[in-house]
Amino acid sequence: MAPNKQAQTNHDQLFPGHVSTLAVTDPELIETFDNFAFDEVLRGSQLSVRTRLIAQLAAIIACAAVREYRVMLGAALAVGVTPVEAKEIVYQAVPYVGMARVFDFLHATNEVLTERGIALPLPGQSTTTPETRAANGLAVQKQIIGTEGVEKLYATAPADQMHIQRLLSANCFGDNLTRAGIDVQTRELLTLSMLVALGGCDPQVKAHVAANLRVGNDRARLIDLLTQLLPFIGYPRTLNGLRAIDEIAPAQAKGA
Repeated sequence: MAPNKQAQTNHDQLFPGHVSTLAVTDPELIETFDNFAFDEVLRGSQLSVRTRLIAQLAAIIACAAVREYRVMLGAALAVGVTPVEAKEIVYQAVPYVGMARVFDFLHATNEVLTERGIALPLPGQSTTTPETRAANGLAVQKQIIGTEGVEKLYATAPADQMHIQRLLSANCFGDNLTRAGIDVQTRELLTLSMLVALGGCDPQVKAHVAANLRVGNDRARLIDLLTQLLPFIGYPRTLNGLRAIDEIAPAQAKGA
């Protein structure tokens, strides 16, 4: 009882020379899962292996699955995800899932990198200063969300909540989304991956489906993304994400 040949080939690319202990203790489950995650869902995917792994890491953080994260981080590094990119995924998770959840993943990342002989800290990727973070954050927020949408947020916010809008611009976008290391288009894929994996974020998922479209990730790419997340986040959250895509970017009628 073992995964099929294609699943084994794809698995070995990520985990060269590794035999899962679960393949010994739970061979039926691992055969089914590996055939699904490392063959079936990959058929027809246009995402690069690196992009797929980056998005899966982001979703796994949102799922609070530290042990799975460590395993998949090793796979990501094996296929060329850089230490800087790995750290940027974790840093970007802070404004979306909170430091309480990210704390263990930050330590896990540091441990994995250190085990591989990578010296810490890594080169800094910040592009803002305390003086520029608000303005630069607002600019990238408008780039991602759209000027009209951002101006509406500020125009409609109650006076006693206006500080949250300013924090969103300066902290979420200014401190994080302006960073180097990962481009904006990929960062939006990460954001959507986290929000879909979290669950209970339907308005934000819809907003970031629209944001992805705005920065160049089309409907096909977003469906591809969620297909690659499916084995790790399950069907309910994947289907909720697909519903958001259908609402924001409806499929064209046949023959259109």
